[in-house]
Amino acid sequence: MGMSGVYGKTDDARSIAVIHAAIERGVTFLDTGDFYGSGHNELLIGKAIAGRRDQVQLSVKFGMLRGPDNSIGGVDSRPAAVKNFLTYSLVRLGTDHVDVYRPARLDPAVPIEDTIGAIADLVKAGYVRSIGLSEVGPETIRRAAKVHPIADLQIEYSIASRGPEDAIFPVLAELGIGATLYGVLSRGLLSASPIGAGDARAHLPRFSGANATIVSSLEGLAGRWGLAASQLAIGWVLGKQPQFVPTLGMRTLQQLDEACSAKPLTAEQLAEVEAVAPRGAIAGTRYPAAHMAALDSEKVTSPAP
Repeated sequence: MGMSGVYGKTDDARSIAVIHAAIERGVTFLDTGDFYGSGHNELLIGKAIAGRRDQVQLSVKFGMLRGPDNSIGGVDSRPAAVKNFLTYSLVRLGTDHVDVYRPARLDPAVPIEDTIGAIADLVKAGYVRSIGLSEVGPETIRRAAKVHPIADLQIEYSIASRGPEDAIFPVLAELGIGATLYGVLSRGLLSASPIGAGDARAHLPRFSGANATIVSSLEGLAGRWGLAASQLAIGWVLGKQPQFVPTLGMRTLQQLDEACSAKPLTAEQLAEVEAVAPRGAIAGTRYPAAHMAALDSEKVTSPAP
């Protein structure tokens, strides 16, 4: 996503070089959305994997509607729309199939069973290998899994965002579903990533400056352990949820090298991080209020009795 302008100006040649370097270092999972840069991200990935398609798995999110002014126009997960979206994604990516296909958000106007049923048709036809979900809660996961096996849930998880621990991760374990964890660096908050012109993070509640003390303390721990701040954040996730896969928005070779060198934190290190940044200590929600209210994954914050 970050390679398509969300965090400011990007350079396609540099982005492709980073993707190539990632593949050479053993990265095999590339995640995108057809709405990232309104198709730009898929076109970019298509160029980057030309001649390398068999070395990677492609995960594609769909359903978010965009206007020509880059505005968000809601969600469309009707069966006809699902098949239409995939058709264009295949062309932009330059492939005959995607490995994981998933609705980016729950469409409140369409039963999840209808959406998953449409993707299941695409699986049968050979255009999709596996079905995934994104940012949905336990009830939706269970309903979807009754229609077709679900391979993966994409959900935000980090030192700053720990809600999935309560009710979502237990359901994944029960049903044998994997997870790809995004926002591991909390969009760069935990790695002190600077915000420049055109950076959408300037409008996110967590970037108000209220978390500077905690971030500084985490940087201090990282320095004491000989780690970059990003490696501490990634290592925390690897240590807490070793069965899941972090997805990282790396835009430079330096970021790639740091991420690929990250190791799970030890139990002692995890405890020190907990002391500095206990659950709930990070101020502000991960998205603005209107977006948070629409997230199915936020409707359940504690385990069912």
